Amino acid sequence: MIAETGLVLLWLAAAMALLQMIAGLLQFTSRGPLVEPVIKPAAIAQGVLCFLSFLALGWLFWTTDLSVLLVASNSHVDKPDIFKLAGTWGNHEGSMLLWVSILSLAGGAIALLEKRLDKATLSATLLAQSLLALGFFAFLLFSSNPFERLDPPAQRGAGLNPLLQDIGLAFHPPTLYVGYVGLSVAFSFAVGALMTGKTGPAFARAMRPWVLAAWIFLTIGITAGSYWAYYELGWGGWWFWDPVENASLMPWLAATALLHSVSVLATRDALRAWTIMLALVAFAMSMAGTFLVRSGVLTSVHAFAVDPERGAFILALMLIYVGSAFALFALRIAHVREGKKFRMLSREGAIVANNVLLSVILGVVLIGTLYPLAAEAMGDRVSVGPPYFNKSTIPFAALIMLAMLVGPMLRWRRDEAARISKPVLAAGAVVIIVGALLFLFSPEAGFFPNLGLALAAGLALAAFFPLLGRNLRRTPMPIWGMVLAHFGLAISVAGMASESGYSRETLAALAVGEGQKLPDGEIRLDSVMPAAGENWTAIEGVIRYNVDGRSTVLRPQVRYFSDPVQQTSEAALVTRWNGQLYGVISATEGDDGRFQIRVWWKPYVTFIWYGALLVAFGGLLALVGRIRRRKPKREASRWKAAGEY
Repeated sequence: MIAETGLVLLWLAAAMALLQMIAGLLQFTSRGPLVEPVIKPAAIAQGVLCFLSFLALGWLFWTTDLSVLLVASNSHVDKPDIFKLAGTWGNHEGSMLLWVSILSLAGGAIALLEKRLDKATLSATLLAQSLLALGFFAFLLFSSNPFERLDPPAQRGAGLNPLLQDIGLAFHPPTLYVGYVGLSVAFSFAVGALMTGKTGPAFARAMRPWVLAAWIFLTIGITAGSYWAYYELGWGGWWFWDPVENASLMPWLAATALLHSVSVLATRDALRAWTIMLALVAFAMSMAGTFLVRSGVLTSVHAFAVDPERGAFILALMLIYVGSAFALFALRIAHVREGKKFRMLSREGAIVANNVLLSVILGVVLIGTLYPLAAEAMGDRVSVGPPYFNKSTIPFAALIMLAMLVGPMLRWRRDEAARISKPVLAAGAVVIIVGALLFLFSPEAGFFPNLGLALAAGLALAAFFPLLGRNLRRTPMPIWGMVLAHFGLAISVAGMASESGYSRETLAALAVGEGQKLPDGEIRLDSVMPAAGENWTAIEGVIRYNVDGRSTVLRPQVRYFSDPVQQTSEAALVTRWNGQLYGVISATEGDDGRFQIRVWWKPYVTFIWYGALLVAFGGLLALVGRIRRRKPKREASRWKAAGEY
């Protein structure tokens, strides 16, 4: 009965979305006053019903109800409990139900909590939310029913992809989905504002917390996914420019640009058209990512669907939503009043430069991701890999970092170069000195890694310049959030550059008890022994890595799963303050009785994820500060006068 109850709840949630849409449309007719009281309750009911439907699916996975096709196809009676639960969203249908559940809850939260928008704009925003939800409800109910029964029930279940049976993948998708849905809320706010013509600071202040929350969750989700790929896939890298990786990066780039733009509109009443356009683009990128992962055009461990019919359904939704929104933008943008003007040498000008550069990187990644797919559809195979993305994006990323050295120190509206010359010269001197030392003493690392380290050093210093001359105890939390986010980015870039330019790899073919000399030590395979877990068996190598007078033991594994039958490589990691040792072992010994051993020393690689988490924490501080800073107008005026509001 749980499956049938979940399906009924899903139908009822869809009915509430339909009611919300009809009432929202009638709001713009003479019957508007009669239907207006229906819109908010319908949105709240939709959120509750859809979330209960998702909980029903989660219960089916937790109890391993093998009479449900989705459970039988993606779970197993012997699977660890945490991965039984993660199986709820570790598949196509479940992940889409999670998506629409978060979307519905967000719509209910808007209806329940939003007090800053006028009634017409709020109703138009909820209308847009209902249209988005209806499309995904139709997709689930008519194309991807998560509650379909299996007769007769399975005996043990097919199991979940072993690569997804990891705590990182239990955490990574939900955080990304919250980020994607946050962008859908920004999309709905933008559409609502276009429909009513209310595109001023009040609209931006209502949208800003959603954009900031979406950006925080996208940052955390991408960080978790990157670290999972690094330690689980066994190839030693943290980013490969895989199309599915790019599918999450593109919305983050658009959300980063949108976050800066909406802050300018909320506090300075500028960049109105730019903010609305970025809100539409950000959601378009999240829809494009959804299409790539679930259309079957990609083969990947985290590309769920392979049914072209489902891909066509999502493509149709994307074209309808994005196409209609940009058509509305084209029709209404001429009626959007120009915001307040500013000089190029101002904080607004720096944000515009930052957003243009982010948009260029977004375009480069989008073209590099979609072009091979388009070429293959026309019968021509083209490979676009890391060399293209690295050479195309790194120069623009370097320019963004240079802009970040200056931007936070500038005043709003207008500024003078002489006022900021000393801190700019100090940050520039750090970049030049560190860069010169690196290029002089370690030119073998390469141009871009050394440039990245030099820029990271300058940005790490410049990140704290906005605190100069302030009473730190009274500094608003959003300022602290900006400082920590920029400092975290510097830390992350330093980790990327160090790993890229200074990693050291050792490849050896060793029999048990055999060692190999290295320029600065020795690597030895002490033993190979069996190991076992809850639903897997393994061979485990014991590798002794003696370098620079320091002995370290690594225990990499090759695991064998029976349900489904699959082999995975489990890297061994030893973390030190200045980097990580990373080791893997081949599955079987060769004809000569030797195993293939690979060990990397990756200096400061952990800074990549520490820095990214610090970026997210900075965003969280800013979000908390924005929520808490609901002050009277007199207090707001004081912040405005100080250039902080």
